[in-house]
Amino acid sequence: MSERTPQRAVKAVIPAAGLATRFLPATKAVPKELLPVVDRPVLQYIVEEAARAGIHDVLLITGRGKTSMVDHFDPHPYLESRLEAKGDLTRLAAVRRTSDLAEIYTCRQGEPLGLGHAVSYAESHVGSSPFVVLLGDEFTEEDKPLLPQMIDLQAETGGIVLAFIEIPDDQVDRYGIASVSDTGTPDVVQVTGLVEKPPVGEAPSNLAVVGRYVLPAGIFDAIRRTKPGSGGEIQLTDAMALMLAEGTPVHGIVYRGVRYDTGMPLGYLQTIVELACQRDDLGPAFSAWLKDFVAAQKA
Repeated sequence: MSERTPQRAVKAVIPAAGLATRFLPATKAVPKELLPVVDRPVLQYIVEEAARAGIHDVLLITGRGKTSMVDHFDPHPYLESRLEAKGDLTRLAAVRRTSDLAEIYTCRQGEPLGLGHAVSYAESHVGSSPFVVLLGDEFTEEDKPLLPQMIDLQAETGGIVLAFIEIPDDQVDRYGIASVSDTGTPDVVQVTGLVEKPPVGEAPSNLAVVGRYVLPAGIFDAIRRTKPGSGGEIQLTDAMALMLAEGTPVHGIVYRGVRYDTGMPLGYLQTIVELACQRDDLGPAFSAWLKDFVAAQKA
């Protein structure tokens, strides 16, 4: 009898039902996930990240007032015909590309009651297979992908795979922090525990959990058995800790590329500046203006 081929994650889940209060009043009518970074919304960068990893089935967990997220990925025949008639083939290709990235599905979360609660809505869509969870306000550097290695590692171990970044010791109280042991493979660690926002000086490491997860389908049962925690919400971290305690292997990959975090106004503005400076069409002129602006502020 041949060995069973390990299952690989082929679907992604993006929880996107939050209220984005930090960006009010802009997000009163416009989902935070559609705020533009130069000329693409944040959500498109995330779906593009999934597509580059071979994932073309994406479930958006949405909420009230979020239907425009799905509209962004729909074909727009009238707009396309107008661009074609004008001969604007560059923008035409960019518009058409959004509907070619992935098959977009949606499920509505009636009330945002924690990340674990949001992920639980994906059970009927992903079934018994492992899947990827991508938080809707961050994405990774295009030239230094993270997801392919995470998906490979999960297929090998059958457990949970997390993404970590190294942070300064005085910032550990802002993140979930992992206690880890060495695996002998560079930047791959075995997770032995998870602590949510430990006090400075008491953290088991400086490895912070960030918004990329590859999870086995067993997470759904763990979420059902997880009691509400902080703020009365069902936390994904608590469900993962339950699986870890019951013997599910948990590994992490320490990411060395650039992680763009748009979840706060400062990070959002920094992301715009960084990516604008990298653009061939905008970068030289924008960088020159930015240097002059900064110099003028110092004068």
